[in-house]
Amino acid sequence: MTKQKILISIAFLLALNLQSQYLSNLKATRNSPIFTTYAAPMESSNYVLDQGYRFMWTHTQEPLGFTTQHAGVLFLAFEKDQEFKWQSGNFHKQAIITTSYSDLMQYSFYPFENIRINCFFNVYNSQTIIWEIEVINEGSFSETIQIHPVFDGADIRINNIEFYEDAFTFEYHRPKDDWMENHDIPLVEDITSCFHTTLPVISRKAFLEFEDFVSAREASRGRSANFEEDARVLIFSHALELTPGERCSFRLIRSQARQHVKNTDLIQQCKNASKADIIKRLSKNEAIYQKIPQLHFEDEDYEAVYWNAYNLIRQCMMPPEGECSYNYYVFSREPAWGWGYGGQVFHESLVMLAYAFMDPESAMNSQRVYMERQDTSGFINYRTGPYLNENIPYNNQVTSSAPWYNYQNYEIYKITHDREFLKEAYQSGKMYYDYYIANRDADNDGLVEWGAHAVLESVRDARVAVWDKVGWPSNFEGPDINSMLIMEARSLAQMAKELGYASASLKYQADADKRIALLNQYLWDQETAFFYNADMKDNDFSFKEKNDLKIKEIIGFLPLWAGAISQSRADSLVNSLFNKQKFWRNYGIPTLSAGHPYYNPIGYWNGPVWVQWNYLIFRGLLDYGYRMEAKILAEKVLDNIAYHLKKDHTFWEFYSADDLQAGWNHAYIWTGITARFLIDLEREGLLD
Repeated sequence: MTKQKILISIAFLLALNLQSQYLSNLKATRNSPIFTTYAAPMESSNYVLDQGYRFMWTHTQEPLGFTTQHAGVLFLAFEKDQEFKWQSGNFHKQAIITTSYSDLMQYSFYPFENIRINCFFNVYNSQTIIWEIEVINEGSFSETIQIHPVFDGADIRINNIEFYEDAFTFEYHRPKDDWMENHDIPLVEDITSCFHTTLPVISRKAFLEFEDFVSAREASRGRSANFEEDARVLIFSHALELTPGERCSFRLIRSQARQHVKNTDLIQQCKNASKADIIKRLSKNEAIYQKIPQLHFEDEDYEAVYWNAYNLIRQCMMPPEGECSYNYYVFSREPAWGWGYGGQVFHESLVMLAYAFMDPESAMNSQRVYMERQDTSGFINYRTGPYLNENIPYNNQVTSSAPWYNYQNYEIYKITHDREFLKEAYQSGKMYYDYYIANRDADNDGLVEWGAHAVLESVRDARVAVWDKVGWPSNFEGPDINSMLIMEARSLAQMAKELGYASASLKYQADADKRIALLNQYLWDQETAFFYNADMKDNDFSFKEKNDLKIKEIIGFLPLWAGAISQSRADSLVNSLFNKQKFWRNYGIPTLSAGHPYYNPIGYWNGPVWVQWNYLIFRGLLDYGYRMEAKILAEKVLDNIAYHLKKDHTFWEFYSADDLQAGWNHAYIWTGITARFLIDLEREGLLD
């Protein structure tokens, strides 16, 4: 073939002129604490047909490339002087990531000695990725190498494969999970995909398994036109001849569409993307991330956790779509799982307390999603998304979410100082507060209970010792819900004061004071110096049998966060917190006392560390003067998070309190509140 010389991409000249932004100046190896999942930026995202990618580099027996939950795998294989390499552990030098934002990364590696590969990977929009490859001969002799871009369907079945001069197309089915089906989430399931290259192709092959290509690697063993229907591995082959010092760059584009889109139109979409200016994407990221508070770190791992936490949050933000007139978030982009893809919930929105520093307008708009969907009664539904209004009717009530709404809005205002937002939030917030008070106090004694589907409304929606061992949460007046409402009333009082509504401010402060008195009168147990759920009927700690409600759970510490107890009572309460056999564990505060037989450090709400709840207790410790203890708690939590960023390069839904373990769902937005730990430590002069 005629050798085609490609101009050097400006993407690889950036190293000459990078700003000081932390994420643009990395030297991350597979052992570094770095988040390596990528999805389209908010303004280029689309809910119904969206695809994120996870960088494969954790295991040396894997190829170096990008994997997905339900859309296949992309990677490169290399051939030179009859050596064939595709497993990253066999490369001459391992990958180094030099730039990493929520939607793009730059990395380099050496498959062979003196052959350097620079890559710029950008999730350009929800349907399209741009993967720019630069090959450099750093040796003293001319080299001929073959590069094989590979699409491996992995767990998906592909069909209707078509080969073109510089592309192949295929179709596949990406199924909704049961939750998506039951909630009528309109994700596109039947998809046409195209993989396009800008470099001349010497062969196109299809195989049943990648191992077939590994074992043969002759064109005659592949199938380029008439192949079996079950072929699922598609491979281009390129040949490059490079003189000493010569470099060549090209782009690989993957794009997707609904199946009714013509293949030729999809290929043209890829060709258009191949000309896109991805440098603007990097510059835009640098400008956005410059807004984040610049902290002074002595611990390099914590610095990495901080910046990568913002990558996590930013990645989950989505633009206005469907019923959402404002930007909103999902729990994760890759993987996209039903429970996490429905939309916003108040307890996940605690992460806005960190995100508001990065993008104040987006944080406020995320809260406005709740405002625009609010019922005239003041009710705000449990889950709010572009195609979801989940209110879960139960026991003649509808389910809301745990009442952190006014607290969040006031904390966001303290960061943004946006008075228009404050006015909107106050009007919405007082309606919500009034609705909640009126509908969650069945016995009218001034203490509230979880209502409707109370297990879901309480946040702690599975494996809760009291719910499982004693009774349904609506039977109990709890320190969690009442602490939240104390903070709701206090937040409204502060908002009203800021807006000049003096009488309203006094009213809400009086509400908070009354609830504080009741919480301390009925939910505090002097004998054990702890807060427990109380039986709604008689406000004691016995429901089915004597003292069966005296189960020490994390909710007993929320009055610290709410500022609802005296200093002397706080001193008594933290004695339980600092008990190493029960709560002061290696990596944070578990949701259930480690001394309880139901305790499981990697269970669900019966033991693991949930980062938001640890943050709230951290705030309570700071506010009651336990500054060094708060610092220690933050470090316990941060150490496990940093470990997993090194081990598997993701943030998890929860972490073990006892061991370096994490669980259930990854790339999970709410762990992004980790960044707020670090901001608060800096403000307190404790970040060292």
